[in-house]
Amino acid sequence: MHIEFRHLRTIKAIHDTGGLGRAADLLGITQSALSHQIKGIEDQAGVELFVRRTKPLRLSAAGMKLLAAAERILPQVAALEAEFEGLISGKAGRLHIAIECHACFEWLMPVLDQFRKAWPDVDVDIRPGLAFDALPALQREEVDLVVSSDPVELDGVMFTPIFDYEPIFVAAADHPLSQKQFVTAADFADQTLITYPVDRHRLDVFSALLTPAKVEPMAVRQVELTAMILLLVASGRGVSVLPDWVVRQVRYNADYITRPLTANGLTKRLYAATRKVDGDLPFMSHVIRLARTEVVRRQG
Repeated sequence: MHIEFRHLRTIKAIHDTGGLGRAADLLGITQSALSHQIKGIEDQAGVELFVRRTKPLRLSAAGMKLLAAAERILPQVAALEAEFEGLISGKAGRLHIAIECHACFEWLMPVLDQFRKAWPDVDVDIRPGLAFDALPALQREEVDLVVSSDPVELDGVMFTPIFDYEPIFVAAADHPLSQKQFVTAADFADQTLITYPVDRHRLDVFSALLTPAKVEPMAVRQVELTAMILLLVASGRGVSVLPDWVVRQVRYNADYITRPLTANGLTKRLYAATRKVDGDLPFMSHVIRLARTEVVRRQG
């Protein structure tokens, strides 16, 4: 037996309208074509689908089983068609994000909160890209956007700048280094450096300052939360280096001092890495715009 979607639509239309003529009008076909279609289904099934000579036309027991299938299957098909239309129009899709920047959760969550309101049909998820190799995962289509400060040449991948930021030295207000206008790599040699639990090559203080200068801090203490890092710093348990947009709220706090790294300061850039084929997706462009806006708001 070969049943098509049009057969299911036919059986439901006849049941809903109670007659062949009205059902044919609803389906946009002639009554003769409808009758021929019904006969074809009955011939295949070997059973009658309707109780003849009843008004309105009534389904047989076999017809009721086919109707139950139609009422279960057709809404699923309609929903699938709507999803495909959303994908084609760019209103629906998937946005799975990997983050190679531990502190980026601080500004990305408000971005995604705005995004979900504008794009309710886009499936959003976020994964800490520090736990796996995020950029190859982007190429394999396991994730759709990677927040990274390390652009590289990858086939099929594009890096869109989001914003520039400055890694800032943070210490307790009474720390000896508070007397300096800026700090250098050598200043860390006798300090306990408090960092996120991230590989050194992913930390700005190492990649941009300490490693090139071949300077090793006296000790390194890893802490998960920004608030805890600041608490330890204020307690004199160590010093830290954090993005300027993270420590902006403590610049006017009497418990802390902030200083630039080196006389001219250091500047880093954060990027959104996406597949080139996804570059024209409206929601992809929008989430990057929202990210930029959120950073500007935090800098205000």
